[in-house]
Amino acid sequence: MKSRMFVNLVGAAFAVVIGFSSKVRAADIEIACRDFTLRVGEDALVKSLVVKATGVECVDASLQIPLFTATQDRPFNNEIKLIHPNKRTVYPACSLRREGDVLIAGFTHRQYEAKVSIKTADGYVSFTLEDFICDRKSTYDYLNMDIPPVVSFRVMQLPVKNRKNFGDWLNASWDEKAAVGVIGTSPYPDIDHEERVGARILFGEVYAGIKLRGAGAALIAAPGREAFLDAMDALERDFGLPRGVESRRGKAVNESIYHLSGSITPDQVDEIISYAKKGGFKLITFGQSQVTKEIGSWGRFGDYEWRDCFPNREADLKAMLAKIKAAGISPGLHTLHSHIGLKSRYVTPVADPRLNKTRRFTLAEALPAGTNVIAEVRVFEPTVDTVMFKPCRILQFGGELFSYESYTTEPPYKFLGVKRGAHGTIPTTHPYGEIGGILDISEFGTPMSCYIDQNSDLQDEVAAKIAKIYNCGFEYVYLDGSEGVNRPFNFHVANAQYRLWKLLKPEPLFGEGAAKTHFGWHMLAGANAFDCFSPTVFKEKLREYPFKQAPITDQDMSRVDFGWWYLWAPGSRDWWGNTVGVQADMWEYGASVAAAWNCAISIQMYLGELRKHPRTDDILETMRRWGDVRRRGLFREEWRPLLKNYEQEHHLLVNAKGDYELVSYDMISDGIKMTMPIRAFVFEKDGATWVVYWHVSGNGEFTLPLAAGDVALFDEFAGKTIAVKTVSGGIALPAAGRMYLKTSLPREKVKAAFAAAKASEK
Repeated sequence: MKSRMFVNLVGAAFAVVIGFSSKVRAADIEIACRDFTLRVGEDALVKSLVVKATGVECVDASLQIPLFTATQDRPFNNEIKLIHPNKRTVYPACSLRREGDVLIAGFTHRQYEAKVSIKTADGYVSFTLEDFICDRKSTYDYLNMDIPPVVSFRVMQLPVKNRKNFGDWLNASWDEKAAVGVIGTSPYPDIDHEERVGARILFGEVYAGIKLRGAGAALIAAPGREAFLDAMDALERDFGLPRGVESRRGKAVNESIYHLSGSITPDQVDEIISYAKKGGFKLITFGQSQVTKEIGSWGRFGDYEWRDCFPNREADLKAMLAKIKAAGISPGLHTLHSHIGLKSRYVTPVADPRLNKTRRFTLAEALPAGTNVIAEVRVFEPTVDTVMFKPCRILQFGGELFSYESYTTEPPYKFLGVKRGAHGTIPTTHPYGEIGGILDISEFGTPMSCYIDQNSDLQDEVAAKIAKIYNCGFEYVYLDGSEGVNRPFNFHVANAQYRLWKLLKPEPLFGEGAAKTHFGWHMLAGANAFDCFSPTVFKEKLREYPFKQAPITDQDMSRVDFGWWYLWAPGSRDWWGNTVGVQADMWEYGASVAAAWNCAISIQMYLGELRKHPRTDDILETMRRWGDVRRRGLFREEWRPLLKNYEQEHHLLVNAKGDYELVSYDMISDGIKMTMPIRAFVFEKDGATWVVYWHVSGNGEFTLPLAAGDVALFDEFAGKTIAVKTVSGGIALPAAGRMYLKTSLPREKVKAAFAAAKASEK
């Protein structure tokens, strides 16, 4: 990219040749709406952006950034081409005039001007590239080409001063005095920023081949977060965008989510609802594989055939979802919208041509149909850096897939050790010159899926099938696998989501997704969810990932999903081979910090594990409390900074009056080694020392070396005091569900007593 100084020097040289004067005039162009005033010089440089309510100046004019730039792959006019290197060049606008609601920008090369329409609304101004003013006769009369040769155009860029917060996803710098963002008005522009000292260049750039003319971006500059969201809401309504602000302000987006795990049937819905109510869940997520037939979890993605337990198809699904909604719970659908299963009809026995290829190759010789194993496949293109990870070594030509072992890196280019009919495809004849390539295999798990070519209509075809399921009564959506698209990712990630989103009726209450780009902000009010972690490292991994992302996503005026979590019962082997099992304090730790950042949680719960876990009621009660305290507005602001201290754990208890209290507590027994199979935590409250404890895997009894007169014991669920028995060596305490022990003894003596406790299993 040339610097502005260099390009201006070149422009001065052009003036001598073609009689162009680059004289800068003093007058400014003013663009104003309810919330701000933008001033741009007639030299196209951004001069000022002031938020009216606070008087804050938001741009650094000293950076001398033009409002518009145009990019060409190389010079095309012959005389100019002879002067400059043939490389991609950015031409900044150097002149600007306004004609009604159109800005006309000129460039140093004087080969064309750009027409940008502006729309002024209460809280924003939008800029849309309409067309170029270009005289073929004077500049391109002897060239056989469309004009002008612009490959991209920055439809707006502003040198915005840094503020306390910067939302990378949202593309906005903000605090409570000023919030400035450059926002896409459709999926097409690339919305991003470039860092400078003390500022960021916020920009929207439109591209030939995606959408050049007719695409644009909007400027929002408002006095603080809520005013910014008000303006964004108006923008979404005016441009028919997904309602990201409405979702973020809705009640559903911060609710914890009961995510169904494993195979379920409609006749199990009453049991599912009963567990959801115990945990206070208002949202239940179904995976698409719980509705449609699958092989190995993802193998048939794309087919979406109804499972046998839905013999009446839509009617059965609608009835099941209606029962869930009648219980006051919203159902949601989890889907991998951009994946195609390797056992689906789109792959076998004839692979669809609309599957994505990461590299393109042309056959340099015909392939006959009669052989199942061939030594080599010759291609014209260089093969250097072709994928060599074994499961991904798959070629597609026509409807057939081939595996290969290696390739040559010098001409003649060949794939070696080729086997035909991979993934059950039928070997057939392939003519000389047929174009194919490397199949885009999903990078996750044992290869079960590949990706759609987003430049084809296959995504729309698949989206229509998914929408037919969603429209049976689902109310929110998780767009998993969103990273599974082809380049350019900054366009295709959100656009693939949007191609499905537009078909969902009614519009989802909110969305979540596995990957996000700028336009996805309007859909993914729930941002993303982290994956499952073993109970043995659960707290550690929360600190490593979602706890770190929560403050980052907050700067995008969004929340993150602290899930997914998974309910493993003690003795069950998790995916890493551990058998500890989930305990209530683990999820309370996560729920407390999620609450501190107004974030949600998704929990994968398999009915078999719920039935098996001896502490299911305790764990679900923990989740119910945290959901209730947030939903009813009982969460106290003074708790927030306490809970953001990740090193200190907290417990939400119900006191004798039935009110919630937050206490900080510390572990004194983890129960994992099973020498004393209880999990215990100590805290202070009302001048006394308390211990909350429970048996980690069943029922039992243990001896604590204290006197009966020193303690009182309370059964939480029974709601009563439990008599304490004196035995040899101290007192015998029952261990099952959650119990509270109260004593006037000092904390350290109580901790020492638990350290010396002895278990005696029943």
